[in-house]
Amino acid sequence: MGHEVDGHEVDRSRAGLLARRIAALTGALTLVSASMAHADGDPDVGAGKCQVIKFCVNVGVGDRTGGSGGQAGGSQDGSASGDSKMDCKYTKVDPKPPAEWPGWKGADPKKKDLYFYGCTDGGPDNPDGFVVVRAGQPPASQVDPRELARRAVASMTLLGPDIASPRPAGKYTVGVPMWMWVKQSPTTYGPNTASATAGGITVTATARVSEIVWTMGDGASVACNGPGTPYKSSDGMTQSPTCGHVYAKTSAGVRNGTFAVTATSTWTINWHGGGQADRLTEVRQTNVQVAVGELQVVR
Repeated sequence: MGHEVDGHEVDRSRAGLLARRIAALTGALTLVSASMAHADGDPDVGAGKCQVIKFCVNVGVGDRTGGSGGQAGGSQDGSASGDSKMDCKYTKVDPKPPAEWPGWKGADPKKKDLYFYGCTDGGPDNPDGFVVVRAGQPPASQVDPRELARRAVASMTLLGPDIASPRPAGKYTVGVPMWMWVKQSPTTYGPNTASATAGGITVTATARVSEIVWTMGDGASVACNGPGTPYKSSDGMTQSPTCGHVYAKTSAGVRNGTFAVTATSTWTINWHGGGQADRLTEVRQTNVQVAVGELQVVR
């Protein structure tokens, strides 16, 4: 719910947050925020040399953005996780503090304006501070390239592996090599490229799956550096050259009579922009149920 101050609608919680941060930073001003302003006259600040400032949002510069199975032989369940976004905003201090206030750092209040720059992403450690600019010219937006990189990644909708083999409807046998592989697309394997822009800065990020680790449900795990090799009937009883497993026991004794197989992909994301470059990592999973039985001998 908003509160009307000097003709501007100010969010109570944000105004209170800004007031507390400004007060903590200056230590020399008693601030009256939108949610604390008196209706008539100036508030009684008591004894001492205190200056009272009522501030409201006059000019804001915000930063928000933006197959077939094989054995010697899927269903998928992938989802992209959200990412916390930092909300940064300039709040013009109006009326201005007196010329002797230290925050002016010698600047002439008649020729300069004062803004409070505050950020929040729900955490305690966010950049805050005062910015002095030429009168009538709002400050240029300050943007963290790393935050833009995270926004670019969030827009990619990175998913877990699109499992082609093993298939939930497949028939797999103890002692017979199983070939594992995944389908490749921008959202399930990469490459996937996206950009985010704010405050005149553009960051571009490119994501690729660098590894898929398969947990086979029988206590074994297999790390594969690529998508795996699709099985062909001509491959016979050979093992996969890139990503495979051989079950030593059946799934008959486990819950639902199937092994719970999980494929976990590690996305490596390289980004650059705003004079910086770095790497991020994301992890996604997909699950599939696999039935493994004994070799049936026909007499």
